[in-house]
Amino acid sequence: MSVIGQQDDPKTLHENAKTFMRQGDFDNAIIVLNRAAQLDKNNMDILKDLTMSYYYKRDYEKALEQAKILLAREDADAMCYQVGGNIYKALEEVKECEKVYKTGLKKFPVSGPLYSEYGELLWAKKDFSAVDLWEKGIRVDPAYSGNYYNAALFYFYTKDKVWSLIYGEIFVNMESLSQRGAAMKQLLLQGYKEKLFSDANIAAGQEKNKNEFSRAFFDCMNKQSSLASRGITTETLTMIRTRFILEWFDKYAAKFPYKLFDYQRQLIQEGMFNAYNEWLFGTVENLAAYDTWTKTHEEEYKNFTAFQKTRVFKMPGGQYYQDSK
Repeated sequence: MSVIGQQDDPKTLHENAKTFMRQGDFDNAIIVLNRAAQLDKNNMDILKDLTMSYYYKRDYEKALEQAKILLAREDADAMCYQVGGNIYKALEEVKECEKVYKTGLKKFPVSGPLYSEYGELLWAKKDFSAVDLWEKGIRVDPAYSGNYYNAALFYFYTKDKVWSLIYGEIFVNMESLSQRGAAMKQLLLQGYKEKLFSDANIAAGQEKNKNEFSRAFFDCMNKQSSLASRGITTETLTMIRTRFILEWFDKYAAKFPYKLFDYQRQLIQEGMFNAYNEWLFGTVENLAAYDTWTKTHEEEYKNFTAFQKTRVFKMPGGQYYQDSK
């Protein structure tokens, strides 16, 4: 009897349900979560997981029923609005979805996920003001990766030559193992080839650029432009970017402290920048050549890989320089 009683404990039921969710068995997760919710009707975490299980099962009507219960609660958190928005989006109820995101952002004005997903809703409607939401998300919640991903993609499809590269590289460091991270590496290599170094004078036409950070970036990068005459490869990018960092820290780092550039300088100082650039560009430029490089530079490769596993890359607050475009 004591074993049965223990199994009926809401906490134990919730843990069992989470195991089913991790396995992708949402039917069983729903069965167990419904029983847990009966025993602990006000448990927000149980109700959120129940809503998510219906959503992942694509039973959007049931998911919406649960989401409405969550959103009616005074203690509804940012994730409740995120989940509610996702469900309305899946049901293609755009107006309701927008209403949920707007209400959520009024209550949680520093929620990166809400800015990211609201922007995605606008982007799907071809409303290009979506980028303003992603930029706001980067400014108020710089440690959240989704806004960097969306903003980088947006800038890759515009004439921009700076923020697509910077936001893209930040995102890859934040989500290095995801499929989106791998796809972003390809876009970064293309960005250097097709956008930044496509003209001999990369700073041409930047006189009217009001963004001081962008102008500083072009100033430092333009001085390395002659190296691009060898073609843009992982090897030349390593040289270009090494010299860029030396120039940046000589002229602009005090005015524009930036975690991405601090990280690059750290890698240069510790002899790992070559391995970092191989990981960033070599894997997409030529995978066979990258595999060969890892074998001929085994110690360098092992040191960087071990170093990467020990760190989590996060952008801090106070380093947002996109106020004027």
